[in-house]
Amino acid sequence: MSPDTSGIAADLRERDRPGFVLFERFAEQAVGEAMLDEVVAIARDAAAGRGVAPAIVMNESQPGFSGELPEDLVSKIFRLHRRGSFRRFLADPGVTRILVDAIGPDVDCFLSQFIFKNPGAWGQPWHQDQYYFPFEPARPVVGLWLAVTEATLENGCLHVLPGSHAEPVHAHVPDARPGSLYGYMEIVDHEMSGATPCLLSPGDLLVFDSHLMHRSTDNVSDGIRAAMVWHCAAAGTVDRGVEIGGRWISNPVNDWLPVVRDGEVVSAED
Repeated sequence: MSPDTSGIAADLRERDRPGFVLFERFAEQAVGEAMLDEVVAIARDAAAGRGVAPAIVMNESQPGFSGELPEDLVSKIFRLHRRGSFRRFLADPGVTRILVDAIGPDVDCFLSQFIFKNPGAWGQPWHQDQYYFPFEPARPVVGLWLAVTEATLENGCLHVLPGSHAEPVHAHVPDARPGSLYGYMEIVDHEMSGATPCLLSPGDLLVFDSHLMHRSTDNVSDGIRAAMVWHCAAAGTVDRGVEIGGRWISNPVNDWLPVVRDGEVVSAED
């Protein structure tokens, strides 16, 4: 993992740039396969009533969704970045180089999620990740999206709107589909005709700004479209949490972990 990160800060921040960078063949396919093995074990442990903390398992909620194995029913698993292959990925020098060039010399990972996208699973509507991150300062916040399996038009790849990172956070309204996944919101006040699909191979890494508008489509294939996502911000960022009933509480899926200090990786064993 030795990416050329020259210009990544400009690509993610400047108004005339796309707001994302694709690193093809960033990781060996075996890296993602090890992550898939870990989350399948978590899903099965959770289904059997065994403790999986700090991981949080979220099942699909759309009507009629079914499967033979516990992992067939899972949508996402959160809070993975302190464990196993997920933590080792963040400690890789290539990832450190990306984070330092994109964010700065001191970086925390605050959110991680493995996305299963099993056959028949709905996509997530158009949104900006920053809507979910009421931080001070608001930026820089960067997402790392690792393709674990191939991402195609049929299995529900990401679609991004180049240049939308230069816009403020738009109004988001609740996903109107009955049974849509908890927390899904969508942008309905913007023209998305300039969007482009992200067709990825296993091991490709998409790095994007938190204001970039993006969505995924339904998986109409017979196979899983798996991906692992980490979200990172500058150390010292204040996380306001989530507002419930007029008061702010800690976001249960966020977990702030130092990963880079003074431009150097924080050991996964620290």
